[in-house]
Amino acid sequence: MTAAPPAPALPPAMPQLPQHGGRRLCAWYLRRCGWRIEGTFPDLPRLVLIAAPHSSWWDGWWALITKVALGADVAFVGKRELFVGPLGWLLRTLGGIAVDRGSAHGVVEQMVARFATSPRLWLALAPEGTRRHVASWRTGFWHIAHAAGVPILPVAFDYPRRTIVIGTPRCSSGDVEADVAALRAWYRPFRGKHHDVAA
Repeated sequence: MTAAPPAPALPPAMPQLPQHGGRRLCAWYLRRCGWRIEGTFPDLPRLVLIAAPHSSWWDGWWALITKVALGADVAFVGKRELFVGPLGWLLRTLGGIAVDRGSAHGVVEQMVARFATSPRLWLALAPEGTRRHVASWRTGFWHIAHAAGVPILPVAFDYPRRTIVIGTPRCSSGDVEADVAALRAWYRPFRGKHHDVAA
């Protein structure tokens, strides 16, 4: 098996986790499993990161292992009911943010408010919203980024090459349909574990 190239260095403005032994273990595990990272992270303190294609629960596993291996402090959202007891502690430790889906203020509003009070926040979301092959994306990620005034960073899982591909951040044009179409076109060459992004 060809040795994976070195992981990209994290830029100064990117939120970062403290150094600990788990980083070395996760980095070794990624290399042992043949995964590599392609591209560089932008030197930005706040953005919405979208990950696709989302076709397997393995996506979350590799994302968490990569996050810890790199020391990247990337947050993600989960329903409030999950954040109880030991599981809740673990999810928060890994960067989870509990959201109340039944609140009068929806998830978009809750995340926009979080950005307003956070000088550094990278928020990861799966625009497909499910592991099934879907014809259209949920656009909550776009509305969060647009309202918070932060860029969107596309990241792809390319399982045939065992590669996580970092794209270029894009700012909202104000046209959700055009922006989502351009993002989906960027994802077209990449294939998830079970499917690609629907054309």
